[in-house]
Amino acid sequence: MELITEVQYLFLETMLDVLPIAAIIFGFQFLVIRKPIPNLKKVLIGLFYVLIGITLFLLGLEQALFPLGRQMAEQLTDPAFIHGVKSVADEFNWQDYYWVYLFAFAIGMSTTIAEPSLIAVAIKAEEVSGGAIGIWGLRIAVALGVAVGIALGTYRIVTGTPLHYYIIAGYVVVIIQTFFAPKLIVPLAYDSGGVTTSTVTVPLVAALGLGLAETVPGRSPLIDGFGLIAFASLFPMISVMAYAQLSEFKAKREKKKRKSKGEFYTE
Repeated sequence: MELITEVQYLFLETMLDVLPIAAIIFGFQFLVIRKPIPNLKKVLIGLFYVLIGITLFLLGLEQALFPLGRQMAEQLTDPAFIHGVKSVADEFNWQDYYWVYLFAFAIGMSTTIAEPSLIAVAIKAEEVSGGAIGIWGLRIAVALGVAVGIALGTYRIVTGTPLHYYIIAGYVVVIIQTFFAPKLIVPLAYDSGGVTTSTVTVPLVAALGLGLAETVPGRSPLIDGFGLIAFASLFPMISVMAYAQLSEFKAKREKKKRKSKGEFYTE
């Protein structure tokens, strides 16, 4: 009964959240464009499917993903797991939490690879670029950026260093890269920072950050627990532009090699 009540409550909440979007779309269609909506029945059925999907997704977050991320953080920072001791009085260095960094890297990599919004952007990027930008190349570049970013973010939580130091330094790197990266990739790299903070990545990353801040001694969940998603948005921009720069450098080197071989054979 509790589950049914919770589903009903989430469904009503989702309806209230989606209602303004539907009102704007239908309002513009009827009042501004002044034309009937093609296939109105299919649109309404699709809207109902959206409501059901969002409801089940929110239920899954509350029932599984948030508790899972918090539980993993608690287990990985448990003194009994770190050094086989059962006393929380022992002091630990940042090196002792290496399993946390490895888990953060792995979870960042896997969730980003599975991110539906990134898959959609990668498919469109390949279509528009005529195959110059590969789907898997972009997805792996973004996933590496997220993985490194989240691992660095967990290190920040463990050490308690200020968040703005990392963010300012990261954006300085992004600005410098923007001047030297191929112009084709810059807008896509900036978009890649946004698509990573979506349905799959955010719940686990947020839960991991909050769980880690609650379990590491001396950390505040409010001050240290949040901010991990910022790393997941920032570092993909760096990794995608770096991927493009390396590809461009490799292509230029290959071209130079072929040219030198051609000149040699000419002689």
